[in-house]
Amino acid sequence: MTPSAAARARSPVITATVFLVALSLRPALTAVGPVLPRIGVDEQLGEGVLGLLGTLPLLAFAAASPIVHRVSRRHGMERAIFISLLILAVSSLVRSYTGPAGLWIGTVLIGASIAVGNVLVPVVLKRDYAGHVSRATGVYTAFITGGAALASITAVPIADAVDWQLALAVWGGLAVLSALVWLPRTLSPEPLPPPVADDEAPLVSVWRQPMAWLVTGFMGLQSTSFYLLVTWLPSIEISTGVSERATGVHLFLFQGFGLIGGLSIPRLMRQPDNQQAGTITASLPILIALLGLLLAPGLSVVWAIVAGLGQGAALVAALTLISIRGRSHHETTQLSGMAQAVGYLLAATGPVLAGYLAEQTGGWDTTLIVFAGLSVVQLVIGVAAGRDTRAARVPRP
Repeated sequence: MTPSAAARARSPVITATVFLVALSLRPALTAVGPVLPRIGVDEQLGEGVLGLLGTLPLLAFAAASPIVHRVSRRHGMERAIFISLLILAVSSLVRSYTGPAGLWIGTVLIGASIAVGNVLVPVVLKRDYAGHVSRATGVYTAFITGGAALASITAVPIADAVDWQLALAVWGGLAVLSALVWLPRTLSPEPLPPPVADDEAPLVSVWRQPMAWLVTGFMGLQSTSFYLLVTWLPSIEISTGVSERATGVHLFLFQGFGLIGGLSIPRLMRQPDNQQAGTITASLPILIALLGLLLAPGLSVVWAIVAGLGQGAALVAALTLISIRGRSHHETTQLSGMAQAVGYLLAATGPVLAGYLAEQTGGWDTTLIVFAGLSVVQLVIGVAAGRDTRAARVPRP
């Protein structure tokens, strides 16, 4: 049985387990922002070092993503995802309860384990939902955003009731649950694909394709603004007089409205060769929100909602571009690895640069100006990446 036939033979319930995996891919990251000031106090870390802590998972994404497709081809996507979920669970405990060294080691392992899902889930979606890629991607990102939002709003209450260590470690339990639900897939995994045939190989390596670099740039810039806000939005708001508890609610709204944005954008991404309406619509709210935080900080809750709508839509747009710009499953896997490796390497500079600028200038205005400029670049790249002008095509599998 071919992989595509095996996927069609699966029950809808088994196929849908990919969405529970998505639920586990962000809480270990988004729970950090609301309690970052407490971590800084307990561990005696400045804003620049805390920015590095927020960046480490992204560096791990960048380092691990290019090799994920090799692990997948050797062991199968299902088993690779299952193992990554177990590593994510263990790493969450290491980060919280093994001292200062464990804080850093656990953070790196969390990033590496999440990278596996980041790369492989878009490929699973293209395989299992071949006729509805943008819609399935929207649902997938809704689950990602839902998990991220839940972690954001519960971090401070859990830290108040117990400590910040539990506020971070508790999400390892969700990873264990996801692994158990995913386990049936590993017992009857997809057959390993044969060596890539000539007609399945990319006509040109994705690393030499201009379109691949445009998709990568869009992925990286939307990730940069996302991790800037998920790491520093509470601190930016606190500097304008917003309470710590209120910043947790605002971060929840940021994530929650991302779910709405993610579910709304697929209808603008349906055309096979032109998704510019989607990339533009997804990028504009991010620019508006950053300028709003700069010029009208008293309306920060409004800007959190606007930014959330844009971020949710931009993530769906980026993942959809990865899925539809890959002209075979093999090329899609390589493009996913490239876009997430280089894209997250670019995104990794965001929290560190933001923290450094805040330390050097004594405020957040310069940071907001710089990242508003980057959102303009994202808009321009989105226009270019949103239209596939490549002349050479191969039939989609």
